[in-house]
Amino acid sequence: MPARNHRVTTNPSRDSEPRDPSRAPGAILFTAFEPSGDAHAAPVIAAIRRLDPARPIYAWGGPKMAAAGAEVVEQTAGDGVIAVPSLARIGAFLGEMRRIETFAARSRVALHVPVDSPAANFPIAKRLRRAGARVVHLVAPQFWAWGAWRRKKLQRTTDLVLCLLPFEEAWFRERGIPARFVGHPVINRELDRNAIAAQARELPRGSPRILLLPGSRSSEIKKNLGLLMRVFADLQALHHGMGGLIVAASPEIAASIRERHPSMPTGLHVVTAESRDGHGILDAAVAWCDLAITVSGTVSLDVARQAKPMVGVYKTGLVGVLGGRAVLRIPDRLLPNIIAGKRIVPEFVPYAGGPGPIVDAAESLLKDSRRTAEASHELRQMLAKFRGHDFAEESAQAILKFLGGERSGGA
Repeated sequence: MPARNHRVTTNPSRDSEPRDPSRAPGAILFTAFEPSGDAHAAPVIAAIRRLDPARPIYAWGGPKMAAAGAEVVEQTAGDGVIAVPSLARIGAFLGEMRRIETFAARSRVALHVPVDSPAANFPIAKRLRRAGARVVHLVAPQFWAWGAWRRKKLQRTTDLVLCLLPFEEAWFRERGIPARFVGHPVINRELDRNAIAAQARELPRGSPRILLLPGSRSSEIKKNLGLLMRVFADLQALHHGMGGLIVAASPEIAASIRERHPSMPTGLHVVTAESRDGHGILDAAVAWCDLAITVSGTVSLDVARQAKPMVGVYKTGLVGVLGGRAVLRIPDRLLPNIIAGKRIVPEFVPYAGGPGPIVDAAESLLKDSRRTAEASHELRQMLAKFRGHDFAEESAQAILKFLGGERSGGA
C-alpha cells in the first residue's frame, strides 16, 4: 500500500484562471506512487499537453509530472512509498482512494491512467471505471513473471495496457487483455552524445572505471550499497588505480549515502543526478565506466542503452531468495536478460551471499576484452527490439484516442 506523502500542489502555469469543470473537456487523471512512475508519466503528460493543450490533466504524483504540465493534486511519488502493508497504511490508503474518487467525479475525469504500482492502482482503477471513466494502464503489470492468475482482475479494470517491453503485447492479448507496445522511456530517447562526453570528461579518473548503481529508493540502497562497496573494494585490491562512482538519484539520497558510509574506499566518489529528468549525470557516468554493477530494475536499462557491460545484483535475505524461486516463473530477473530471452548479463537477483561470486563475474568481464565485446554486442541486439518506437508520442496518442466520446466519471 502506498505511504502517504500528502501535500497539495498545483502547476503554477495553470493557476491564473479558475477552471469551470462543466465547460472543460473531459479530464485525464494520472496516479503514480513511486519515483519511477513519476518519471515514466512525465514525458507522456508533456506529449499530451503538446497534442491537446486545452485538455485538463491532473495527477496524484510527483515533481516531474508537475514540470511536464500536470496539475498535481497530492504528492504520492516520493521515496519508497510502496511499503509493507499495515493497518495504519491501509487506513491511510483507503482515505486517499476516497479523495481520488471524489475529486474524479467533481473534475469530470474521463480517463484514468494508472502508472505501475498495481497494488495501489488496481483498486483506484476499479472504482473510477465503475464510475464511467476509461482506464489506460501505463506500464504493464509484470504478471508474466509471477502473477498470471491475476489477469482476470486486470481484465475488469482496464480498457488498454500500454506495454514497455516488446514481448508483453502478445502475452496480454493472448489472454484477452487489450495491449499495445509503445517502447520504453529509457531506451527510446535520444542521447546527446556531445553533452554526455563533455560531462564524462569532468568525472574522476582511474582505470578500470567502475560504476555502482545501488538504486533510487532508500530501501534499495540500504539493502544493496554495502555489498556493492565490498565488491568495489575487492576489485580494487586486484586493480591498483581503479576509479569508482556511485550515482545518487537526488541530493537527499547522496547525503544519506555519505552519512551511512562516512569512510568510502579510496577512489570511490558519490555524484548526484541533478538534471530534471535524472538522466544527465547518469548517462555521463555510464559513458565514463568500463563496467557497471547495478541493482535490478529500470536503471539496468540505462546501462544497456549505451551497451555497457554490467553485473546485476539485488541483495535479500535467504527467505527472499527462496521466495523468489518459489514465486517467479521466469529464469532471469534482470530486465536486459528478460528482454533478450537469454542470459546476456551476469545476474545475482535475488542474492543472499557475499561479494566473492560477484567479484568473479565482474573480473571475468574486466580481464577478457573478447567477452566484454560480446556482451556489448548482445545488448545492442536486445536494443534493436525497441527500434522505431516513440514512447511518449505513442502513449499520448493511445490515451487521447479514448477521449473521442468524452465519457466522464461522475458526469
